[in-house]
Amino acid sequence: MAAPLILEPGKVRLSDWRAIAAGRPARLHPRTAGAIAASADTVQSIVARGAPVYGINTGFGRLASVRIEAEDLETLQRNLVVSHAAGVGPATLAPIVRLMIALKLASLGHGASGVRPQTVALLESLLERDVLPYVPEQGSAGASGDLAPLAHLAATLIGVGEAWYRGERLPAAVALERAGLSPIVLGPKEGLALLNGTQFSTAQALYGLFAIETVFAAALVTGALSTDAAKGSSTPFDARIHALRGHRGQRDVAAALARLLEGSRIRESHLDCGKVQDPYCLRCQPQVMGAVLDLMRQAASTLVTEANGVSDNPLVFADTGEALSGGNFHAQPVAFAADMLAMAVCEIGSLSERRIAMLIDPALSGLPAFLTREPGLNSGFMIPQVTAAALVSENKQRAFPASVDSIPTSANQEDHVSMAAHGARRLAAMAENAVQIVAIELLVAAQGCDLHAPMRSSAALEAVRARLREVVPTLGHDRFLAPDIAAAAQLVRSGALREAVAPVELPGVEPLT
Repeated sequence: MAAPLILEPGKVRLSDWRAIAAGRPARLHPRTAGAIAASADTVQSIVARGAPVYGINTGFGRLASVRIEAEDLETLQRNLVVSHAAGVGPATLAPIVRLMIALKLASLGHGASGVRPQTVALLESLLERDVLPYVPEQGSAGASGDLAPLAHLAATLIGVGEAWYRGERLPAAVALERAGLSPIVLGPKEGLALLNGTQFSTAQALYGLFAIETVFAAALVTGALSTDAAKGSSTPFDARIHALRGHRGQRDVAAALARLLEGSRIRESHLDCGKVQDPYCLRCQPQVMGAVLDLMRQAASTLVTEANGVSDNPLVFADTGEALSGGNFHAQPVAFAADMLAMAVCEIGSLSERRIAMLIDPALSGLPAFLTREPGLNSGFMIPQVTAAALVSENKQRAFPASVDSIPTSANQEDHVSMAAHGARRLAAMAENAVQIVAIELLVAAQGCDLHAPMRSSAALEAVRARLREVVPTLGHDRFLAPDIAAAAQLVRSGALREAVAPVELPGVEPLT
């Protein structure tokens, strides 16, 4: 197993969250120990003083005015966790649960939550020993953070509920025991600190961002390949055009497309043709995909800020001995970021599908109908385009912004909620739809280039075609196409297209500026 990443709260990079999602363990920087201990001591001082402080010696939400006696504080925190573990639906994916735990660690590491060092240590051990709480996906409205999902995470720490250990779903107490760990008894404020926060929504959004970034890079490659298959012009990618408009993403995408097509013999074969302009799906790739990239970068910046902050309540300030109630748990920034990403991935698929439709239409592409040499007898790529269109429409339906919705909860104490979890949960599925669309474009664009033989594309794009042809042969006569699409989708999903075009560097969301 790789050495744990060291998380320094406030300074964790996007690439670190990506590594954690991929399975790398993480622990807090030793420098956080002092702040964590001081925060926990402050909570004990507040308890000793006996003054009512929300969440420490009071009830929660609408019950905040109910005073809780000192002898009941441990019961209060346990009751909070078990009562809030009311999630439903399918299990949250393991990479997202890993992100949830690491994000919670980074938040607690600021020393503003009043959690004891031993509680933080147990969270670190969950990651190190691959004990992943069973977290149902549904149940958060992004109100006081992601209460229900985070309650299921916290329940594992007290030996309640279920958890995965080495791929096996077990009672949480059994999973802890097999990993050589023991459940804890929560102290004052600890249950609330574990439940308050946006870690579920942020983890879902980060996971979606990583998937979207991969399919974005693949769509740049297939877009360039489609341009050659259609004998399209590379003039629209001239840097001078994009410098005059100024958008960073547009400039970056145009430069990448120009590099991908550099040296193409197919392009050279029609430099003096009579065609004046290409359809928008080819010509406006920098403008559309550049805007997508700008949205992705803005969303990534928001999520990195959120991941490095504290979204607990109340917040403990050890230097003054105070616990201040606020609303950092409200997940509106995450909801907006998720909505931006949903729009972005929707457009990736939409533009890709338009190139597929263009290539199979002989009136637009100049290629045989449906890219088969015997149309009529063979249907070629007729129905894969229909599949792509269906997936585009599905993503359009899912792209409606979640952040514009709100529904009051907790007897109107939480009277405006973010719906961040709804917005973030859809992203992985939308990204997978886009993967399938871009996979179909990969098949179609490669077939179009095959029909230009013996002319070849650029070195970068020929490497992509070669990689595809290792697993999917050129389509001659009609055959069972589902396995072809599945094989192409795996190339898209795995990042193989980005690797194939190296050393051409494709733009992404990092470095964040």
